[in-house]
Amino acid sequence: MIEPRPHEDLPDRDTSGDEPAPTTTPRPRASTAMVLMATLAVVYTLWAAQALVLPILLAMFFALVGNPIIRGLQRVWVPRYLGAVLVLAGGLAAGGLLGSQLVEPAGEWIRQVPREMKQVAPKLREMTKPMQDANRAAQNIARAAGGETSSKPVQVVRTEVNEPYKALTATPRRIASVLAVVLLTFFFMVYGESLQRNAIALFPTRQQKKLTVDILYSIEREISRYVLTITIINTLLGLALAGALYWLGVPVQEALLWGTMAAILNFAPYVGPLIGILIMLLMGFVTFDELLPSVLPAGVYLLLHTIEGQLITPIVLGRQMRLSPLVLILALMVFGWLWGIIGLLLAVPLLVCVKLVLARLEGMDGWARLLE
Repeated sequence: MIEPRPHEDLPDRDTSGDEPAPTTTPRPRASTAMVLMATLAVVYTLWAAQALVLPILLAMFFALVGNPIIRGLQRVWVPRYLGAVLVLAGGLAAGGLLGSQLVEPAGEWIRQVPREMKQVAPKLREMTKPMQDANRAAQNIARAAGGETSSKPVQVVRTEVNEPYKALTATPRRIASVLAVVLLTFFFMVYGESLQRNAIALFPTRQQKKLTVDILYSIEREISRYVLTITIINTLLGLALAGALYWLGVPVQEALLWGTMAAILNFAPYVGPLIGILIMLLMGFVTFDELLPSVLPAGVYLLLHTIEGQLITPIVLGRQMRLSPLVLILALMVFGWLWGIIGLLLAVPLLVCVKLVLARLEGMDGWARLLE
């Protein structure tokens, strides 16, 4: 027995004048030009609004790092706002103590550099003399081949008008930015969890809420782990460099200054160590008289960074935090161009956040593997 189809149970009616049933059509995809224009608009907005964006990003980053500590304090019945005060005060106290120990050798070094640079110039000329001779010979050969007579190159003199009031007006803005970061960090630590909970409640389905919670907790956990691990590794690197410099004859406070510099610069992969090597070369030429001891601090720093970057950090962090060197260099270039030194320090955490989000979205895990 053949069962009637569902539409045969309905009463008969005239369908000659009915319009065809609407069919669902796929959403039109944006053109490449529109995507490119939107990307350029976002990049320009991030660059133009950096005075507003950077304090918010820094505060969110510090809050992400401090939230696990605050939750640990809540387990021993410490209120959240009091835990936020303790974490923030502890961070500010540690930074202030470190700065007070380093401000004297840093000031002495700044005062010493202009005087010592006159002694560095002969050493630099001695090192670059073969290159200068080869360049001069190449110019003479090219000039003789072209039949040109020797003539002095045209020198372009640029003049710059110093405006002292710029420094006076920039100082209050910087102080206001620092205060804004501190206050925003405190409010994100105290009220960020309730704001996050209310934002998640806006999602329509339970699956979307669960996925969002999983992504946010994963970002918080992994970023905190990454920052804590990198901070410990960079601190050990700075202490090792300071100990090596002290063994080479550098005074204790000055050695601690260069160790702290190396630890801070190591938060920006590739770019930071390159700047550190150049600074170590300058420091060596200023501190020592002979050529070999002058380049020894840069060699020690390069050796320590190679051991840290190629052996220790990959083993400690593992595959989950692994990033492609090419993607990392591109991210450092983009964020460094957008936000300067702060962009260099935030590039790796932001890239890690993007990778964690892509790894947990359905169909986007291939893009996450692309970043490795």
